Amino acid sequence: MREKGVHIVDIYTRKGDEGWTTLINGAKIPKYDERIELNGIIDELNSWLGMAKAWDAGYGQGQYQETISAIQRNLMKIMSGVADPGNPGYAFPASETALLEHRIDELESSFPREKAFVLYGGCELSARLDMARSTARRAERRFAKVAQLYGADREAMKYMNRLSDFLYVLARRADYDR
Repeated sequence: MREKGVHIVDIYTRKGDEGWTTLINGAKIPKYDERIELNGIIDELNSWLGMAKAWDAGYGQGQYQETISAIQRNLMKIMSGVADPGNPGYAFPASETALLEHRIDELESSFPREKAFVLYGGCELSARLDMARSTARRAERRFAKVAQLYGADREAMKYMNRLSDFLYVLARRADYDR
């Protein structure tokens, strides 16, 4: 039931029924456009991170909740920038990439990480993180295509590259902790 005077946006608009969608800047593009594909991959990545976060909260030690939530918020900002790359309000801050690099360094120094090929699935959390990591790598590849075709925020691209590195090290730490 809707409150009087409160407008709630319907989940469906019927505008995409013919295979078209509208970007934040108002441009109408086909749903198979590379930017839509990239945002779909980043959305999938965000979902995998949500799965890892939920598992960590329910069965793990809950130690990665804040970090994963911060990454999820960053991914949403990146998605906005993909949909409207000319908007300076969506410029991705270099400080977030630097923070991720710092977290990678901290993690790597916190345990003796195996420096060889790894069989994934050492534990439930690492398996979920590895799914997120492999999805982040796919997003990186698509980002390169979007950058070539439409331009892209280079700092956001750099962050995505560091994110897959971070998720790899985090998954190995989860294996180590099991």
